[in-house]
Amino acid sequence: MEVPEDFTKIESIFVRHRNALLLRGQFTPIYTDYYLHLMQHGIRPPGELDQMLKDTLAMLALHLVARPWAETIAWTANLRAPRMNLFVTGGSFDESITGRIFTEDVREPDRNYFYAQTTTVDNSTPRLSTLEIKGKDPIVWLSQYYDQSEQRPARAFRLEDENFAIVAAQPDCDLEWLESLDADAVAKITETEETTLLETRRFRFHCGCTVDKILPILGGWKNRLDDLFGDEEFINIQCPRCAAKYRITRDMIV
Repeated sequence: MEVPEDFTKIESIFVRHRNALLLRGQFTPIYTDYYLHLMQHGIRPPGELDQMLKDTLAMLALHLVARPWAETIAWTANLRAPRMNLFVTGGSFDESITGRIFTEDVREPDRNYFYAQTTTVDNSTPRLSTLEIKGKDPIVWLSQYYDQSEQRPARAFRLEDENFAIVAAQPDCDLEWLESLDADAVAKITETEETTLLETRRFRFHCGCTVDKILPILGGWKNRLDDLFGDEEFINIQCPRCAAKYRITRDMIV
């Protein structure tokens, strides 16, 4: 029996003569970890929102490989309908991505917005980007994000068997060729074009949160425990990054 890979491997491939960067990966390992996470914490997102989060995780992982290793990137999509915040974050050094869906107490925007925050390991001032996005498809958002924030064309593709790809323009890119691509052509690029593998990075679905990391969020309540707990013996709180659930008792807040 073949043992499945624990990580999704993302390839960064330069397409010679077209001057484009191909980023591709097979996302079953990440999705397996994601669903194990949902089962562990009793999380059941609606089917449409679940697929949107999975697609956005794929887009972020591919985009991370197009960026320097030292960056951590967080994306938030604030949508009108369905009213929700979709959050994903990850970094190449940690070899991990994570994310969650917010459906409660979400501000209803007048339009759909996409927020991107990029930080580096030297903790320099984060780079922020905000744009209006059209529709509900994260694959389409990716192109809109590249047009405005990366200031170069890029196209994303769903391929078969949970494979995804991004083709991003480099200087002097053959833009007519880029625009002509479809999923079948992208799946065969390494067969039909002259290519060079630049690097491979790997990612898994992993947050790294623990109850000890979550507790400081409640530090301001230590002198108002009755207000926080009421008559309850414990409360449940969720990780803001991955929605993991933790049971908190009074004696844990000191």
